[in-house]
Amino acid sequence: MANTLRFLIVDDSEDDTLLIIRELKKGGISPDYLRVDNAVKLAKALKDPWDLVISDHNMPGFSSEEALQIIKDSDIDLPVIIVSGTIGDDVAVNAMKSGAQDYVMKDNLARLIPAIQRELKEVNVRSAREKAEQTLRHLTFHDSLTDLVNRNEFVRRLRRALNDSKVDGTEHMLLYLDLDQFKVVNDTCGHIAGDELLKQVSLKLDQHIRDSDTLARLGGDEFGILLENCSEQHALDLAERLKAEIREYKFYWQGNPFAVGLSIGIVAVSADYDNAAEILSNADIACFAAKDKGRNTIQVYQRQDSELQQRYTEMQWTTRLHRAIEENAFFLCHQDMSALQGESGYCTEFLMRLRENGEVIYPGAFIPAAERYNLMPVIDLKIVEMVFSYLHISGRGQQNEGTYFINLSGNSLSDKDFFPTIKGMLERYAVKPDRICFEITETAAIAHLTDSVSFVHEIRNAGCKFALDDFGCGMSSFSYLKTIPVDYLKIDGSFVQNLLNDPIDLGIVEACNKIGHAAGLKTIAEFVENDEVKEKLRDIGVDYAQGYGIAKPKPLENL
Repeated sequence: MANTLRFLIVDDSEDDTLLIIRELKKGGISPDYLRVDNAVKLAKALKDPWDLVISDHNMPGFSSEEALQIIKDSDIDLPVIIVSGTIGDDVAVNAMKSGAQDYVMKDNLARLIPAIQRELKEVNVRSAREKAEQTLRHLTFHDSLTDLVNRNEFVRRLRRALNDSKVDGTEHMLLYLDLDQFKVVNDTCGHIAGDELLKQVSLKLDQHIRDSDTLARLGGDEFGILLENCSEQHALDLAERLKAEIREYKFYWQGNPFAVGLSIGIVAVSADYDNAAEILSNADIACFAAKDKGRNTIQVYQRQDSELQQRYTEMQWTTRLHRAIEENAFFLCHQDMSALQGESGYCTEFLMRLRENGEVIYPGAFIPAAERYNLMPVIDLKIVEMVFSYLHISGRGQQNEGTYFINLSGNSLSDKDFFPTIKGMLERYAVKPDRICFEITETAAIAHLTDSVSFVHEIRNAGCKFALDDFGCGMSSFSYLKTIPVDYLKIDGSFVQNLLNDPIDLGIVEACNKIGHAAGLKTIAEFVENDEVKEKLRDIGVDYAQGYGIAKPKPLENL
């Protein structure tokens, strides 16, 4: 207990007050006190801070009950001890019910110091508990790092704004902000630097919004701003100011400067929406579209925008693909090839399928989303492992004949861990590398040319083969053969389908075949749908044919 305490003494007797003060000093307390003897003086004195009130019970025209009521009405947690010369048990009980913490008889002041010590301790306990409860209440609605409103509270306010729009047509806007280059800082300098960046950006954003607006951290490096009673033009103007503010800002960590930016999606909060989740989802879509345009840009969501609708579909696919990966929902089919020039050895291509709620989904439905959200390396590795596992269990991976084609995404070739992982799988499943032929489309290879060349060199050095799929569809197809060292050319099926009726398609197929052979490669024609096309390809000199006219894709268990 502190040596100096402030006492408010409610007593009409100065002598009695001095007795109390003497007792306090005997107990080691240095009292700073004020004596009052009526309601007006007490109410005025309560405007100042006090540690404890000591009140007489009976005073001319004033009583402890009235004093307790005034203290109670002031809404201050201030302990009160009644000190009186004449007080019966029933009066003491009533005083305690009215709010007094204890009563002490004037002829037994030895009880005063222990009573004071106990009550001050109780005040400290109550104060600490209330502070903890306030902190807990604050954390329920605020982000612990930035102290901004959190996602749950933001959604609650968004629901309220949406309801207002439905009731009276009030116009509101929502900004969804994503911090560009945050991952660079976080990965380069660590989470402490990333947290500091988020706190600094939060302060800068907060400087630009109105008191009626809500700025929230929605998670990670994403922020939301709810602009109530706001036009679209005001939202655009604010977005431009925020973008300029963050673009000019430099984040320094350990002497190193980092430039960051904002990608901003804007959506109107209108009665057209059924719920807040739909509004947030559309804002997220618009923000991602802004990011996709090159970052540090602004995108307003429009329902009729086909590009944004496609993005929405892709974002839905990411959740489904993550679940499919976790639940092992992918399965393998295979499509056999036919040797046209007397080659020996079995050739087949493994094809990926997805089973969802009993329905088989083909790759064309989800690969664009998987590539956009960088899920293809994970999916490709899963498929490669499924193939290797099958070849190991069946024994086909240890045989001296057979070539097994596996498709890869161009995105996977850019993953630095992709080749080492595949190499490790080859060893783990004891698959002969020359039984495996990886393939990638020509357009993907060109789009990731440096990574493609590096990967092809690595995979061929490991003993595997490589095929260039959909060959001939690019404007500079032939020139890339000098750059990308492959073993097979798979001639684009769009030319193969019509080669009997279109002399240009026939000429392209013939050219692809001749160039491939001149480069020492085997050629494979895709989309071979009948015997007539098959025989024409045989005459041209194409080495293999693949398509529904040869064999349709079948589940792996039929291999």
